[in-house]
Amino acid sequence: MPGIHIPGIPHTYLQGVRIMPYSEPTNLAIVACPGGEAFADEVITHLRHIYKHRFTLKNDVISKRYGLDKNELIKQINFGSDINTSDVAMRGATDKYRPPVFKVNARFTYFMNGEFKTELLECIRGKEVFIFQDVENHEVLSLNDGKNKLALSVNDHVMSLLVTIDAVRQAGAASITLVLPVYPYSRQHKKKGREGLTASMLGHIYEMMGVSRIITLDIHSREIVNAFNSIALENLHASYQIIRELTKIVDLTGQTEDLVVVSPDTGAIDRNKFYASGLKLPLAMIYKERDYSIVTQDAHSTNIKAIKLLGDVRGKVAFLADDMLGTGGTLLKAMSFLKEQGATKVICAISLPFFTGNAIELFDEAYKQGLFYRIIGTNAVYHEELLTKEWYISTNVSGLFANVITRVHHNQSLSDLLDNRNIIEKLVKHDITPEDDEV
Repeated sequence: MPGIHIPGIPHTYLQGVRIMPYSEPTNLAIVACPGGEAFADEVITHLRHIYKHRFTLKNDVISKRYGLDKNELIKQINFGSDINTSDVAMRGATDKYRPPVFKVNARFTYFMNGEFKTELLECIRGKEVFIFQDVENHEVLSLNDGKNKLALSVNDHVMSLLVTIDAVRQAGAASITLVLPVYPYSRQHKKKGREGLTASMLGHIYEMMGVSRIITLDIHSREIVNAFNSIALENLHASYQIIRELTKIVDLTGQTEDLVVVSPDTGAIDRNKFYASGLKLPLAMIYKERDYSIVTQDAHSTNIKAIKLLGDVRGKVAFLADDMLGTGGTLLKAMSFLKEQGATKVICAISLPFFTGNAIELFDEAYKQGLFYRIIGTNAVYHEELLTKEWYISTNVSGLFANVITRVHHNQSLSDLLDNRNIIEKLVKHDITPEDDEV
């Protein structure tokens, strides 16, 4: 850093030193596609809190350590940020904290033939750009400067994402990271007969377009990660956020309620084993015999022929966890089966709550019948109707994404965010409260 002066510290001490790396992330930019705007706005709110907290903490520590006036130090920190920015100076006052903007203004055009166009309204040259898209957002969106209101499909959202990637690349971004709470086509990850590997194909397209990193939540299969050649994929987990909500609705100590973790099928065994070990609870499993010649169309027409239980749920609260919920047929069958086996309550955790088709209506009916107590989902999928349901609890994962983005931007370790067993253990032991938003 060119010469800055702080009273009491020799001028030469500060030469070449970058003060306050969190004061103003001048190279961090966020572009939100139409489907991903709601989630991006929540993440940006957390980012602003993170940077303000770290600015305040940095100011407190340095002022005490070197016996400096806090107000004067704020000016010097802002001076350092102004020196390091590619702009002439950062906007805002020089004697107080200046919140970063983060979000890049963009115009998204939807043509009546279904084509998309993305136009960036600000310069992003040399910046690390994070592109947000929620491909499962099927709410009515405002497009063409508010002239059109449309609900978009997964394929619409994917195409909008690709067009935006290209616009960002053409505009000279230093790096491109995709923030995809739902990785599109993740269920098409392995071949059966003469079919494509769509999950892998999309990954190769992202690589070809210059994407360097993808941040996603509870990806359906690790096989997808192995398909990348150059992209770094950060697969986040909502387990801490889910357990945080679970502690509010059930007694995890076992004093008033007896709990058992139940894997809804063999594919979810590792996920539920994680919960069972973290919560120090027994693990049961539902085994399903399936007819794979039947393609599931809705919750009533599943391909499940028979269900068996390995374990005991009689007189206990059954807790199930899975990565995604589509039509919900499989989960509804599992709920009904567990109640038949004597479970007192059934609680489900879903990282990616799609609730496609008439799933919400069917779960409304199942709730009235007493087949389950609560479903815990995340805000990784935007779904307005779900938030109105008594039986649905939404847990917020935007803080987790904000922390990961901050660390990626500043080249810091993600280990404790990707492996959250320590913080889960603290939560279970009541060393932290459910209200503490540590991740």
